[in-house]
Amino acid sequence: VQLQASGGGLVQAGGSLRLSCAASGSTFSISRFGWYRQAPGKQRDMVATITKGGSTDYADSLKGRFTISRDNGKSTVYLQMNSLKPEDTAVYYCSAVRYGKDYWGKGTLVTVSS
Repeated sequence: VQLQASGGGLVQAGGSLRLSCAASGSTFSISRFGWYRQAPGKQRDMVATITKGGSTDYADSLKGRFTISRDNGKSTVYLQMNSLKPEDTAVYYCSAVRYGKDYWGKGTLVTVSS
């Protein structure tokens, strides 16, 4: 499974961005997609996950601002980010789980200016 994330960039505080992650290769039986982020000098943290059936999970601090969705037909997962804050600045990584194995994309940088 290969994952290609896109949609990052520079945005002012209060703005919105939509990240996309397209999966290719053996995408059948991907059971879960996820978005994670890593700020400079910090560990990688879970942002949101979504199962094949559409069940979602979010980091508590991000509920209400971020929304994860997926298009199973296109093997693509999205992350809609609203009301962005400078502390949301990070590299955002897309992940996929298939038969218990984790796959990671290269990440896309999101920078939120104050």
